[in-house]
Amino acid sequence: MDVLLIAILFLAAYLIGSISTAVWIGKAYYGMDIRQHGSGNSGATNTFRVLGKKPGTIVMLIDIFKGWVATSLAGLLVIFNAVEADDLIIYKLIMGALAVLGHIFPVYERFKGGKGVATLLGMMLAIHLEVALMCMVIFVIVLFTSRYVSLGSMIAALAFPILLLLPRFHPDNPILIVFGFVLFAVVALTHRKNINRLLQGEESKANIKLGLRK
Repeated sequence: MDVLLIAILFLAAYLIGSISTAVWIGKAYYGMDIRQHGSGNSGATNTFRVLGKKPGTIVMLIDIFKGWVATSLAGLLVIFNAVEADDLIIYKLIMGALAVLGHIFPVYERFKGGKGVATLLGMMLAIHLEVALMCMVIFVIVLFTSRYVSLGSMIAALAFPILLLLPRFHPDNPILIVFGFVLFAVVALTHRKNINRLLQGEESKANIKLGLRK
């Protein structure tokens, strides 16, 4: 029974992460597949770029929420005595990672999704609220100073495990730090084209007031 419950929740985390908010909103309300426009990604940044602020904000909030929900579902394993409370963080990490992978490779949309940053943020909020909020501040600072969304996303993702190294935030289980660096590597991998454009000075900049432009 315990193994079955764990398997069900693992699958649920992936399926929740696979909810392709940008694709579904684009098709339902704008008659377009967001992946065929802009950067070709089904994430909040491309939605802001192609569809505007309102749909972009909706997509971003839902993608954050689905990461938070998928990660928080791990608490059911403790409630139903499927795992020990001391092991909860491990299952939160696994389920959060499954949600991020679901966003990047959504089963509903032929495994072509976004970069997983907003979903990763939701995961971070469910695991360590204080550090996650600090990462959000770092993202905003980088965004407003550089106007690169991709750079802000990568630096914020890297800041999460680095902040956990500080005595004030150091977790009881060091696996959280290791997992944080692994997830940063995933974020960097999904942003490899952005990294190349940054190095070549061709990356899209954000116009804070008007949206994104080339």
